[in-house]
Amino acid sequence: MNNVELPFIREMFDAIAPKYDVLNRSLSLYQDVIWRRRAIASLKLGNGRGKKMLDVACGTCDMAIEAVRRTQGRLSVVATDFSFNMLALGKAKVAEEPHGKAITLAQGNGLALPSFDDAYDAVTIAFGIRNIMDRKGALTEFHRCLKKEGRVAVLELTTPTNKVLKSLYLLYFQKILPVIGGLFSKNRGAYTYLPESVLKFPSHEEFKAIMAEAGFSDVHARPMTFGIVTLFTGKKA
Repeated sequence: MNNVELPFIREMFDAIAPKYDVLNRSLSLYQDVIWRRRAIASLKLGNGRGKKMLDVACGTCDMAIEAVRRTQGRLSVVATDFSFNMLALGKAKVAEEPHGKAITLAQGNGLALPSFDDAYDAVTIAFGIRNIMDRKGALTEFHRCLKKEGRVAVLELTTPTNKVLKSLYLLYFQKILPVIGGLFSKNRGAYTYLPESVLKFPSHEEFKAIMAEAGFSDVHARPMTFGIVTLFTGKKA
């Protein structure tokens, strides 16, 4: 991520933070909750006791909260984001969460994570990797932070491969979403950027290859909800 792009993306997420959760739920018809649950399940953390997870680009902490709920607070989670406003909203949500004491928040970006080597059993990122242009660099950083046999889960918006679904998806994404998102968030630019960033995202095979280049083994892509979202998983051998 270059020095020009980073401030732009940070400012964009700072601006839309107050409406971020509402728009995520409504625009995905609450599917985003299911997607996160499947991502956490893919990590195979058991009851979480004695284990640590790092959530990158945590936003308002939905992934971190889902992880501690699933493990009833036994899992320790560090949640990072470069957007101060997102973290502020996440902090408020964590304070209301019964298992919130298991979550620690930290400001930082995916290319320079606040972590020692071999520190975590799992690393997650939901809807954030497409905003990092140096994806191999970010994935290499995730790999560095993981313990041996640790797992990564990358949840990202993708483009359906079915021609009919793709046409409908593009109509919604390029014409309807920017209008709805702009009306509610008062930032149409952010919801114009969203479809552009998704369309530029690598194909399943291309992204799996990037994960392998970053050092991950046992790499898989699992399309969900007609392919509008894909769960990419891998392991540190």
